[in-house]
Amino acid sequence: MMKSVNPATGEVIQTFETHSEKGVEKIINSVDKCWQQWKKTSFFQRSQIMQNLATLLKSNKEELARLMAMEMGKVLHEGIAEIEKCAWVCDYYAANAENFLENEAIETDFSRSYVSYQPQGTVLAVMPWNFPFWQVFRFAAPTIMAGNTAVLKHASNVPGCAMAIEDLFREAGFPENAFRTLLIKSDLVEGVIKHRAVKGVSLTGSTPAGKSVASVAGSVLKKCVLELGGSDPYLILDDADLVSAAKTCATGRLLNAGQSCIGAKRFIVVDKVYSEFLEYFTYEMNKATFGDPCEPETTMGPLARTDLRNELHKQVSLSVKKGAEVVIGGGIPDRKGAYYPPTVLDNVKPGMPAYDEELFGPVASVIRVKDENEAVKIANDSIFGLGAAVFSKNIKKAEKIAETQLQAGCCFVNDFVKSDPRLPFGGIKESGFGRELSSHGIKEFMNVKTVVVK
Repeated sequence: MMKSVNPATGEVIQTFETHSEKGVEKIINSVDKCWQQWKKTSFFQRSQIMQNLATLLKSNKEELARLMAMEMGKVLHEGIAEIEKCAWVCDYYAANAENFLENEAIETDFSRSYVSYQPQGTVLAVMPWNFPFWQVFRFAAPTIMAGNTAVLKHASNVPGCAMAIEDLFREAGFPENAFRTLLIKSDLVEGVIKHRAVKGVSLTGSTPAGKSVASVAGSVLKKCVLELGGSDPYLILDDADLVSAAKTCATGRLLNAGQSCIGAKRFIVVDKVYSEFLEYFTYEMNKATFGDPCEPETTMGPLARTDLRNELHKQVSLSVKKGAEVVIGGGIPDRKGAYYPPTVLDNVKPGMPAYDEELFGPVASVIRVKDENEAVKIANDSIFGLGAAVFSKNIKKAEKIAETQLQAGCCFVNDFVKSDPRLPFGGIKESGFGRELSSHGIKEFMNVKTVVVK
């Protein structure tokens, strides 16, 4: 049995029957059978249905946003934006998949030689709760447009979102078993990965979860794409527009109540402007209004679960015990729900959770450095490598730092890190491997086949 629990109230919204091992077997076999026919459909046919899906998302965005608010606490305006982004990725691949997967002619000594991209079968997606629609559509739109089929193991606290996604695919006109949800707990995932019909696995989640899935996939030699944790550094150089940077950094930290792998987390500030930036940044962080995510005036909802809120508070408390200073926030509010206030920590040093670990919530670690060289060194002093940003009025210098010096998969100049269907997305180090989105992402689960004619 799975439960949807409202993190703002602690109340159970709905319960769901989980799938048994026999039920899982039946679903996967049905999806594999569907693939035998789906792979033969034309890009035009797939595109028409994918565009239907985009239209459905747009027309139901308020309802779907409310579902997210109820299940994991996302405020309504962020939920609506998430659904609109899902529609965008559907439209994007409906328009571009065929071009991305065209045969590539290569000149050789043979009469003809080329690379062909062929779908491989059913792909498993193991997805988190923090962006319960976007994470799935980011995977599913390219995977299904490429001629593969998909099964989803979603996070256990968002079963309503998981089933809604399956319903949307079916209502849009996809074959009944082109996309299916498996309502299972984590202990059945290994068996799904090892199933003969499953050809690969895409996981977005924590680094420990990624290591576990990669180990299982590796044991049966199946491809996996991993988008894992992050502790994104934002470098504030001495020539940055501090007012603009502070607003952008606060937005990047508080989006989705700070529960984002690519959320701004470590703010590395050159000494010359440290105090001024901290003042502006604290002001912007303190402007957030946290409360009921279904109320229009709320700008930040609760964390997704009480246990996650408590773990975050432990990280903050231990950091303070080791010498970090609380500028604002830092305490569990006296109210029902999994709430945690916007928090700014000053004097953050190595050896503190606020420096070394990912803080998955609205907590900002501010770190003082003497110059930009030390800023780059501290930015790269992390096991993670997902996103990073540089703030400077000298665009040429900032761009060079972003391109050649920062160890991350996505580097931005004068903006917070975000995903875009047109750009490859993913990380390095313990933030994972492989890429999603763009022309790169759609090819991850394809057979890159060499064809030669003598």
